Amino acid sequence: MIPFTDEELMNPVQAAIDKIRPSLALDGGDINFITVKNGNVYVQLKGACIGCASSGSTLKYGVERQLKMDIHPELTVINVPIGMENDIDNL
Repeated sequence: MIPFTDEELMNPVQAAIDKIRPSLALDGGDINFITVKNGNVYVQLKGACIGCASSGSTLKYGVERQLKMDIHPELTVINVPIGMENDIDNL
């Protein structure tokens, strides 16, 4: 169980994602942080990351790994498809 509220996680998660963003930009991609809900971090890959065959690995071994190291090992990252930003409850 994660010992933080979703509200408490917002700033640390944003900071961790900001650390990852330059690496994605090197390949023409980007990432937007959407929200944290029940220990799940919702992000949206942008640019060259959309549809990239490596995007799943980027989320798991790049973004999620960084969040687990920086914040808490039980965090999970979920990519939000374009157009689903306001409907994350149905992901």
